[in-house]
Amino acid sequence: MRSTLLTLASFIILLHSQALAQSSCAIHVASFNIHYIVPHDKNDDWEERKTAVTKVLKDIDADIIAFQEMETFEGGHYSHRNLQLDWINSTTTGYKNAATGNPKFFPSTQPILYKPAKFIAVNQGFFFFSDTPDLIYSRQWDGRYPYFCSWARFRSRCNDKDLYVFNVHNDYKSRENRLKSSALISDRIKTNVLENVPMVVLGDFNASKQSKEIGLLEAVGLSVVQPGGATFRRWGLNIGPAIDHVLVSKEFKPQSDIKVWKNQYDGVYPSDHNPISVKLLFKDTAKRE
Repeated sequence: MRSTLLTLASFIILLHSQALAQSSCAIHVASFNIHYIVPHDKNDDWEERKTAVTKVLKDIDADIIAFQEMETFEGGHYSHRNLQLDWINSTTTGYKNAATGNPKFFPSTQPILYKPAKFIAVNQGFFFFSDTPDLIYSRQWDGRYPYFCSWARFRSRCNDKDLYVFNVHNDYKSRENRLKSSALISDRIKTNVLENVPMVVLGDFNASKQSKEIGLLEAVGLSVVQPGGATFRRWGLNIGPAIDHVLVSKEFKPQSDIKVWKNQYDGVYPSDHNPISVKLLFKDTAKRE
């Protein structure tokens, strides 16, 4: 009997230690459409919002956070300045930038920030939602404004596993463009990038969880983390279904539904989108060689 009890106790201790190890390697991912800015436009509210941006990022304290609309409009295809990223880099410590670079060669408006204490950035890239996806700033199928996906590959310092993060911003107006973009993302997941590496796809999809746009991504093996409420604010109200999402491959288990950060700071919202975040656990899969 004593031997049986000792065996059972050892088994419980082993399960507990495995759970602790898994929990310690959890990844807190976030997505934030920060809203573009137009310097010198009297209607631009960046100066009023930027302190709230810093505060919400500190409150979220994500390990990896993907941004959309981090764009400083100054005319032309791109600006050499990214005032929002400069501000965040100067006021938020503990992060490095990935999925960004010289905007002449790499679009800098959808960076992915990460904690170098927890991850190593292995690679990065982008593709535009168009007939020529690898041509930077190429316009969509109907000639509308360029939308794209930035991505980065990270290696966890905790368990030496790699993961991809795809950062999506899809067209808010044309559903035909959105559907073609989702099909392109799905194709890249299947054939061009993944190499059987775990995957997180997140961002502003401008589509609900039940939409065909999201369904195309589910069809290639991704699962939508359950939304936690409206993510877009209009007329001061959080309205409609969530349009910002996190999708994960089979290697991940979400610890909860999406958390929607509806915070105001001194009466100011950080953006017209609410940031979202969720903690993910690696499932007990074999370590890649």
